This record gives sequence, structure tokens and C-alpha cells, in this order.
Amino acid sequence: MTGLLALLSSVIWWVLYSSVGAIVPALIVWIVLRWSERVPVVFNRAYLACLVWCLFAILISAGVAAHLGIWHPPLEPLLASGLFRVSLAVSMLVGVFALWRLIPRIDARRIRLTSACMAVAVVMAVGFGVLTTLASN
Repeated sequence: MTGLLALLSSVIWWVLYSSVGAIVPALIVWIVLRWSERVPVVFNRAYLACLVWCLFAILISAGVAAHLGIWHPPLEPLLASGLFRVSLAVSMLVGVFALWRLIPRIDARRIRLTSACMAVAVVMAVGFGVLTTLASN
């Protein structure tokens, strides 16, 4: 019973942290898509797509960290791992697919695949910039 409660608590925290963590990427995606599509996109769908992407990214990153045995900082061995880099690439592909399939434009057409790729690239660039700034301090 204790194991079941621990698992349920972990799932609740996973969803909670992912939903909070999806706000900033959703804002970035929404701004990039408004710029690249030249047509407004629906923000709540951008948030939904980023939430799906964050849920997957946290799940796969935690799985790789657990596989490598890295549970606490420093995280340099995780960032240097080839398996983690592959998981980031897979996460980016899932992000592109989620954005492309879940975000409509205001005229009810699907966004272009290249716009989804650009949005994911900008989110990852901002994320890596923040990560390297925090890691250097």
C-alpha cells in the first residue's frame, strides 16, 4: 500500500511540475508561431502541446538519469552522456510532432511543420542558454 501511495504521489508531482514548467515554453512557442505563421495561433493549444512535450521530456530524462545512476547534482556526467543527448533529440522530435498536430492557427488550418521545428529550436536554445548560465555560476 505504501508503494502504491508513493507511486501515486510521484505521478501527481510529475504532472504538477510539468504543468508549471510548460508555461514558459508555451509563451515562447506562441510568440514564435505568431511571428512565423503571420496568423494568430491559439494559446491554450500551444500550452497543451507544450504540456505533452514537457511530460514526455521529464519522463525520458528521468529514465536516462535513473539508468545512469545520477540522482543528485552535479549533473555534468548526465549532460556529457551520449544516451542523454539521444533522449534530447527524441524529445525534440516529440515536441515538433506535438506542436504540429495539436496547435491550429486561428483560421483552423494546421501550422507548418517548419514553424513547429523553429519553435522547438527556439525553446531548446533558450533552455540551453539558461542552463549554461545557471551551471557556470
